[in-house]
Amino acid sequence: MSSAATRVQPKTVTAPTSLFSSPEKRTVVLCLLLVVATLAAYNPVNRNGFVNFDDDRYIVQNSHIAGGLNGQTALWAFTNYYEANWHPLTWLSHALDVQLFGLNPVGHHYVNVFLHALNAVLLFWVLQSATRKTWPSLMVAALFALHPVNVESVAWAAERKNVLSMLFLLLALRAYGWYGEKPSVGKYALVAGSFACGLMAKPQVITLPFVLLLWDYWPLGRFSATAPSKKLNLVWEKIPLFGLALVSAVITMRAQKAGGAIHNFAAYSFPVRLENAIVAYARYIGKALWPTRLSPLYPHPLDLLRGWQVAASAVLLTAITLAVIRSRRHGYLLTGWFWFLGTLVPMIGLIQVGEQAMADRYAYLPFIGLFLMVCWGVEEWAQGLRTTRWLSIPALVVLAVLGGLTYRQVGFWRNSETLWSYALQVSSVRSYKAHFNLAMAYDQQARFDEAIQQLRQSIDPRDDDPQIHLGLGIYEQRHGHAQDARAEFESTVRLARDPGLRANALVNLGLLAQKSGNYAEAVGDYTRAMGIEPTAVGYLLLAKAAEQAGDVPGSQAALARAKAISADLEAAQKMADELMK
Repeated sequence: MSSAATRVQPKTVTAPTSLFSSPEKRTVVLCLLLVVATLAAYNPVNRNGFVNFDDDRYIVQNSHIAGGLNGQTALWAFTNYYEANWHPLTWLSHALDVQLFGLNPVGHHYVNVFLHALNAVLLFWVLQSATRKTWPSLMVAALFALHPVNVESVAWAAERKNVLSMLFLLLALRAYGWYGEKPSVGKYALVAGSFACGLMAKPQVITLPFVLLLWDYWPLGRFSATAPSKKLNLVWEKIPLFGLALVSAVITMRAQKAGGAIHNFAAYSFPVRLENAIVAYARYIGKALWPTRLSPLYPHPLDLLRGWQVAASAVLLTAITLAVIRSRRHGYLLTGWFWFLGTLVPMIGLIQVGEQAMADRYAYLPFIGLFLMVCWGVEEWAQGLRTTRWLSIPALVVLAVLGGLTYRQVGFWRNSETLWSYALQVSSVRSYKAHFNLAMAYDQQARFDEAIQQLRQSIDPRDDDPQIHLGLGIYEQRHGHAQDARAEFESTVRLARDPGLRANALVNLGLLAQKSGNYAEAVGDYTRAMGIEPTAVGYLLLAKAAEQAGDVPGSQAALARAKAISADLEAAQKMADELMK
C-alpha cells in the first residue's frame, strides 16, 4: 500500500455558528432584542386599570362594542361619528379585545404594548431596508421603543388608535420602498391600501404623502436619480394619496364638529393658536431631549404666553430650518427635520381640537424625524473620527435611562387617581381638566367631600366647561339639592357641543322631574335626550315616566325601543331602577 493511500487526511473543523454569522440572523436577533426591551420597559401595564380619560367612553361604557366583534359592531364602526371620531378600524380592534379579554384591562393594555413593539421592529426594518445601515436604524427604533414620551400612546388603552395607525403607516412606507425600486400598479395599490387603513385607525397619518416626498429625497434618492424633466412626476404620482388624505380630512372635520370637539374661535383666536403652535414646537424638542414632567394633559395657556417665549421659539425653529437647508448634502437632516415639522402640523393646534396646548401622544410619529437627525448625525460624526466602536457604551446608557424613565412613567397610568394627582403635580399651568377628572375618580370611590373640592377647583373662568356643570349637577342631585342640580344641568344643555353631554344632562333633568312628580316634564326631557343619543336605559326611564303620566301607548313604544337596542334588557332595567332611587 502506498504511503499516499495511508496518509491521514486532515479533519475539517467547523467554526461554531454565531448569532451574527449572517446579516439575516443578526437582524432577527436585533428585532428580538427590541421586542424584549419594549416588553420589559412596559411590563408595569399588568398592574394598570382603565382610567377616566376616554377609556370609560371608548371601552368600559361603550355599549356598541360590549358584544365583541360582530357584524352589527362593524356596521356601527363605519357609519358613526362616535366621540367626535371616525376611526372604524380602531373601534373594531377594541371590540376584538372585548371579545378576547372582556373588560379585563390587562389584555387591552398588552395588545397596545405588542403593537408598539411591532412598530419598533417595523421601523428598524424600514430604515435598514432603505439605508442599508444597521446600527443607526436600530438606534432610531430603540429610541422610538423606549422614549418615555410614547408612554401615553401605549399605556393609555383608549389611545389604541395611535399605535394601530402607526403600524399601517410603517407598512405603507415599506411598501413604498419596494415601489421605489421598481414601480408597479400592484405595489402602489399596497401603499394606498396601507395608507387607507392607517387613516381608518387614526387620521394622524394624513401627512404620509408629504413624508413619502421626503423619503424620495432621502434615503431613497429618487430625486437625484430622476431626470430633471421628470422630477415633477414624483409629485404627480402622490396625487391619489393626497386625494385619500383630503377625503380623510373632510370626514375628520365633520366628526369633530358633530362631536363639538372643535373649539370656538372666541377663546382660541388665530393669534393665540399661532403663538401656542410656535412655542409647542420648541417644547416638543425639549421633551425629546429632556423627557421629564411628562403629563397626560398640558393645559392651553390661551393668552398667558410671554412674548419672549414666542420670540425665542421662533428664533430656534428658524435657525434650525436654515441650518438644515444649508446642509442639504446631509439628506437625513432635511428629511428628519421636515418630517418632525410636517407630521406635527395636523396636531399643532392651528385648528384647536380639545383643550390641550400639546400632547405626548402627538409626538409618536413626529419624533421619528428627530431621532433620524440625531442617530445619523452621531454616526457620521463618529465616522469622521474613524471610530464608531465606542458609541455602543453611551448608546446603551441612554437607552437604559430612557427605559427606566418609561418604566416609571407607565406606573402613573395605574388608575385615575394616580394619573390626575400626578398631572396636577407636574403641570406648570393650572389644569382645570385634571381637577375635574380627579374629582370624578374620587366620586367613583365615594369620597364625595374630596370630589366636590376638586370640582370647584375645576371651574375655568376663561372657558366654561359643560362637563364641570354636569359633574356639579350630579353632586348636587346626590345630596338632595334639586334646584341647584337643575341649574347645573340646564347650564350643561346650554353650553355642551358634545351630543353625549347634552343627552346625559337631559336624562338627569328628567330624573329630577320624575322624582318630584312632574311626569309630563320628565317625558319631555327623556324624549329630547333619546332624540340625541338613544340608549336602552334612557328608553326604560322614558317608558316608566310615560306610564306614570298616563300615556300607556307611549310607555309601550318606549319599552319596545329599549328591547330593540339592548341585548341585555335585564341589566339595563337594573341600571334604570338604580337611577330612579
